[in-house]
Amino acid sequence: MHSKKTGALFFAASIIIGAFTAQASATVDFMPTGSVTSQPVGHYELCQRAPSECAPTRSANGPVHLSRDLWAKMIEVNNKINSTIIPRTDMELWGQEELWSYPELYGDCEDYVLEKRRLLMEAGVPAGNLLITVVRQPNGDGHAVLTVNTHLGDFILDNLEPRILSWSQTPYEYLKRQAPNHAGAWVAVHDGRAVAVGAVGSNR
Repeated sequence: MHSKKTGALFFAASIIIGAFTAQASATVDFMPTGSVTSQPVGHYELCQRAPSECAPTRSANGPVHLSRDLWAKMIEVNNKINSTIIPRTDMELWGQEELWSYPELYGDCEDYVLEKRRLLMEAGVPAGNLLITVVRQPNGDGHAVLTVNTHLGDFILDNLEPRILSWSQTPYEYLKRQAPNHAGAWVAVHDGRAVAVGAVGSNR
């Protein structure tokens, strides 16, 4: 007979596998990108303080294979950072706008993204498949999310959304993201979708 703890773990694993299967059966959905564009000022300043943040990167020779183990790790990292970092604006934390940093207890959207990216890199995901991405929320506010480039499409880790969704399932207008071969280079995103209209809770 299974204990209650074993049953709970089995139930949680079933949810993860079920979500993975649903995503895997969907149409492969890659974000269309274009030419090199401007680097966000907050990221540029981060790279000046820590040059390794803007080094050339490697990918998994293209999109990384989205295994069940990787899907589970993405969920784990997304949930962990979303639940442990307390949202604060850069102005509240540092007295200035757009200071990108790795969070300890507090942070804004870019800080969530940096920490999720770091943890997934530690788990073995190539840096070139983990791309900081700048979007516009339906209410007009800027926001940052993490794109995981996989063989089943581009998936988004977001501090405003507990689920991991395909990029086109999110309500954002996509503007730019890191280039896969160089962390300091950014490329434009050609988001031709009809962007959903409505308000999303503040990320600040």
